[in-house]
Amino acid sequence: MLDTPLKWFRNIGILEGWSFLLLLGVAMPLKYIADLPQFVTVIGAAHGALFMLYLAIALYVTVKYKWPLTRFIGATLAAVTPFGPFIYDARILKSYKTEVKESI
Repeated sequence: MLDTPLKWFRNIGILEGWSFLLLLGVAMPLKYIADLPQFVTVIGAAHGALFMLYLAIALYVTVKYKWPLTRFIGATLAAVTPFGPFIYDARILKSYKTEVKESI
């Protein structure tokens, strides 16, 4: 299932996107409305780890597939935008399918 770096990149991106949404949509409101900061601690740590992994694998994929620097910058910007990783994943998948069709 995860046999290529691109699949790893896409799956880590989805996990990172969900962790960001959980942090913003669940943990932060619980911290400030219900005075429960524990959720920010746990979800924030998970999100931080996934964010760093996402950036590392984005850099690896950029080098391996010889992507232009703008694609890496786009991945980085997507990671700090709510819903960004999901939108970026769709763009990458679309461009990848186009590149594969052109090479056949």
